[in-house]
Amino acid sequence: MTVDRNSLQFDNRAGAASCDGTANLSQGQGTPPQGGGSRIASSVLSPAVQLWLRSQVQQVDELKVKIEGSDRQIFSGAIPKVTAAALGAVYKGLHLTEVAIEGCGIRINLGQALKGKPLRLLESVPVTGVLRLAQPDLNASLKAPLLADALSEFLLPLLPLTDSEKSLKLEDSQIKIEAGKLTLTATILGAGDSQIPLVLRTGLRIASSRELMFEAPEIEVDRELKSSDFHDFKIDFGPEVEIEELILSPGEMVCRGGIRVLP
Repeated sequence: MTVDRNSLQFDNRAGAASCDGTANLSQGQGTPPQGGGSRIASSVLSPAVQLWLRSQVQQVDELKVKIEGSDRQIFSGAIPKVTAAALGAVYKGLHLTEVAIEGCGIRINLGQALKGKPLRLLESVPVTGVLRLAQPDLNASLKAPLLADALSEFLLPLLPLTDSEKSLKLEDSQIKIEAGKLTLTATILGAGDSQIPLVLRTGLRIASSRELMFEAPEIEVDRELKSSDFHDFKIDFGPEVEIEELILSPGEMVCRGGIRVLP
């Protein structure tokens, strides 16, 4: 799956859950698909979903949503495909440079929703997508409590620290993205407000369809190279995640894959 940064396109060339192989989000939002297009999807559902998505994020520079299917399909609660793409979205302090997703075979309780009941999924939905994170956006995201706390809770127990130090938090975290590897610099606030500099250099690669692995990490604590149990450590994202591609290039990270959204 590739992203056209100028036109908000993405191409599902190897997506396991792709609907028809291609989703082009640069088309006019109000133009229904040829052959059985839905006026409801183009004039009502797509703008409504786009408005809802905008309400869920703190900021978004550009957002496009397209819902495909015939009126008959949609009235029956079946939506063959939904595609969405965004530039410069900020969600709970997480800065997403570019994201494009596609969901297929969506079934919802539209009949019940029209009678006033909450709209919900009736079946799990396979969603494929591609995410690009530029280095400035990644570092801006590290300042968000959601990611800053998660980084401290994840990383500190793996470092060669004393038991009392493992309860501390990282501050001033910054990540440099290079070809195939990451360099994290941060500060551990010690007792009496002492500051312990930390540097972590590691490769990052796909270990399995649901796991990423830190490869050959090197850790410096207080400017001394340390050994730890961090070698070839894996992060398991769970059975609903399928990671297909991870690319680390100077200044940016691109991840392509899918997730199954449960009802």
